Order: sequence, then structure tokens, then C-alpha cells
Amino acid sequence: MVLIALYSSAMIKKTAGLATILVSVLALTGCGASGSGAPTRNIKQVTDGVEGQSGSIYIRDIVIVAQPDGSAALVGTFINEGATSDALTGIKVGAIAASLSAPSFPLVQNTPVIFSGDSANATGSVPGLNATPGTRVDVTMTFAHAAPIALSALVRAKSDYFANVGGTPAATPSPSATQ
Repeated sequence: MVLIALYSSAMIKKTAGLATILVSVLALTGCGASGSGAPTRNIKQVTDGVEGQSGSIYIRDIVIVAQPDGSAALVGTFINEGATSDALTGIKVGAIAASLSAPSFPLVQNTPVIFSGDSANATGSVPGLNATPGTRVDVTMTFAHAAPIALSALVRAKSDYFANVGGTPAATPSPSATQ
């Protein structure tokens, strides 16, 4: 009887030690915080651009860049992850229809349509928007098959990272003008 009690006590201590080690490992590696409520899964926006989704179409990094003439340029990426093709058929910023470089843009599976930047294959401008940098404007995108989607996009100034977005680059003072 004493032998069984010692065996059980030693087994309990060993099991408790292993359980403590397992819990420590899970806590240190973050494996215990996985799942749909994990903090890293809840990060949505890491840029100035807003994101959205309509069916299998993902809209990424939509930003409006105010131009010196009162117009605005569209920045953003559209990706269709579905097997069925669709098309981007229109964009409105505020109540103004954007002037796009094509009447519509085919959204073929995993082939992005990119507005502005080094990899751009589309352009969009909004004449007469007169939006103030730092404010937000409503942007509505329509598709051939997917439901329309409306986002509230940030208006950025044509400077810094966005200095070359839109028509001509923002004016920079020449060295002789500062002397």
C-alpha cells in the first residue's frame, strides 16, 4: 500500500512538472494565443490606405492624393482571388465619377489592377474634387458582377511618398531659388 502511494505521488509530481513546462512553452511561443481572436489576426490596416472586399475581389490601400489643380489621383490595388473573372466598371469619389484610363478593367484571378506607383497598370483622376489633405472622402467602386463597395479613404497631400502620384511631380525649390 505504501509503495502504491509513493508511486502515485511521484507520478503526480512528474505530470505536474511536464504540464508546467508545456504551459510555459506555449506561453513563450505565443501558440496559446492562436485562433480567430489572436491579436495578430486582428491587425487590419498598416498603411494610410483603406481596404475592403466584395465577394472574391479584394481592394487594398485605397488613398486619394490631392493635386495642386484641385483634382485628385487614385492610389490602390484590386485583386480577384476567385476563379470567375469580373471587372472594375467604375469609381466615384464623393459624388464625382473618376476619369479612368479605361472604360473597365478586367479582374482576372490573381492578376492585380494597380492604380499609381511603379507597377501601375491603370490610372484614375477625379477632376474638381478640391479635397483637403488629412480629411476623408467616400469612394464607391462598382463591378460587373460583385456588389458595389463603399470605403472612406484618406486624402493625402502630393508630397513625401506621394510626391510623384498624379500629373506632374510636386514642385521642389531649385538650389538657385533658395540662395
